Order: sequence, then C-alpha cells, then structure tokens
Amino acid sequence: MNSDKMLDAKGLACPLPVVRTKKSIDELKSGQVLEVHATDKGAKNDLSAWATRTGHELLNTAEENGVYKFWIKKA
Repeated sequence: MNSDKMLDAKGLACPLPVVRTKKSIDELKSGQVLEVHATDKGAKNDLSAWATRTGHELLNTAEENGVYKFWIKKA
C-alpha cells in the first residue's frame, strides 16, 4: 500500500506510538496517508481507537515479524 509519509515507532511503548502518530499526521494534508510501524502490541488497539476518535481512516493493518504496520488516511 502506498503512503505519503512513514513513521518508525518501533521500540516505543504506549503511549508514544499514538503521540508520534498524531504529530506526524498533523504534518500531512487531508487525504494523505501515513504509514506507521510499531512493535508495541497495544498499538493495534490504540491506533485503531485513536483513528476512529479523531475522524481519520484506518485503511489497513498488517503484521510482519513482530512489526505492526498501519496505514492511516488523514481526515
């Protein structure tokens, strides 16, 4: 999946993946896609809930070798 920006949040524990995601998505224009890579298992629920709460769209998620990947479209 294509993205406009990639955020490496690997090795960060809650709540840092969400905090960094918010900061990164604020730098994008509406409709652009942020790709987030995280290793914190809680990030899956946290980022999904955050996207819903803030009106952004979680387009896709994937897991590869313990790395959770998220594609979030800015509202």
